[in-house]
Amino acid sequence: MSEKKSTRRELLRPLHLLGIALGTGLFAAIVTFISTGAFTARVNSAIAGGTYTGLTPLMLGLVVGGGAFIVTLLVMSMLILAVDPREYEKETLERPVLYDEESDEVSGDDQTGPTTGSAPTS
Repeated sequence: MSEKKSTRRELLRPLHLLGIALGTGLFAAIVTFISTGAFTARVNSAIAGGTYTGLTPLMLGLVVGGGAFIVTLLVMSMLILAVDPREYEKETLERPVLYDEESDEVSGDDQTGPTTGSAPTS
């Protein structure tokens, strides 16, 4: 049984994806904190005095950051599932993997592309 052992890089790939998603979530949370005025004296005094209505900037930042983290993680995992890397392990790729085969093949005499709805002129 000579199965190929996983490399350290392959084993740590999920941690890289979590790191990217965490960075995106933190960025979204920080932008939300700044844009809602979480660091201003006016907002902080309104929260402390009980006159602030609605979701506090801290909670809103956590919600937006958590949502960005989850969405980023889901999108990246779906993109990874789109291609099986074992199919392309031993070949050198000259074009993106998910492109259609037909779009690469352009005949030499038909360089102008397809014509749609044009009638031949006499």
